[in-house]
Amino acid sequence: MIKSMTGFGRGESQSQLGKITVEIRSVNHRYLDLNIRMPRKLNPLESNIRNEIKRSVTRGKMDVYINYEDFAEDNVKLQYNASIAKEYATYIMEMEKELGIPQDISTMKIATLPEVFVMSQADEDVDELWSLLGEALNNALDGFVKQRIAEGSELKADLDEKLDHITKLVEMVETKYPSILEDYKSRLYAKLKETLADTNVDESRIAQEMVIYADKCCVDEETVRLKSHVLQIKNTMNSDTDVGKKLDFLVQEMNREANTMLSKSSDITMTDIGVELKTEIEKIREQVQNIE
Repeated sequence: MIKSMTGFGRGESQSQLGKITVEIRSVNHRYLDLNIRMPRKLNPLESNIRNEIKRSVTRGKMDVYINYEDFAEDNVKLQYNASIAKEYATYIMEMEKELGIPQDISTMKIATLPEVFVMSQADEDVDELWSLLGEALNNALDGFVKQRIAEGSELKADLDEKLDHITKLVEMVETKYPSILEDYKSRLYAKLKETLADTNVDESRIAQEMVIYADKCCVDEETVRLKSHVLQIKNTMNSDTDVGKKLDFLVQEMNREANTMLSKSSDITMTDIGVELKTEIEKIREQVQNIE
């Protein structure tokens, strides 16, 4: 099974704590690149989020957006710092003695001084918060992975079609190669006969030239390897593992064989087939870049 690296998923969960919404988007990337945007309140759960995502995704540039609506009414509390208030009062009385200035102080004035009263948020239960977030995240991942699989199925169908076309092109090369050799032999024979006029043509010399030409333009190894790579790609696409990197390697190998074949070509028909072969391989390479 192959999966696309592009996808989208959205999930929600709700409890007495609040409501969490998770959205996941991804595009192609050589490795897994996670970018998570969420309220600071959820920062302690970032490691959990990353680990959960890595269980489902291995490659792609992912943007994860998390929104949290807090339903709690009593999570903000007023805190009185008695020790700080006492220090303020002590120092004010010392100032009165040292400077000889009557104090003008009251509890209300002390209450307005910094840090005497502070607003603080009650600590959330991390496990309970993760339970809420984890549900939304898993819902988003389920939809995200399903979309990736659906797009991967379309990619596989397209790749199968292109691979079948490559197989036909390779078979055309195998079919035409003997006739190309025979045609070269005829042209060589005619040219030598014309050059040497009435002199008998040395058949052994022609045979020697044919061996040299056949060795120079022989593409048996390339066609065998290309057909093997096609089979390997098809088998890889049917495996249960993440196949993107392996497919990318196999396509590079196919391109190398096609280049070698094209460099050996001295016939216009073979050149045309080689160019078409490289064009199809390039199309496959572009598609493989989308596969996880």
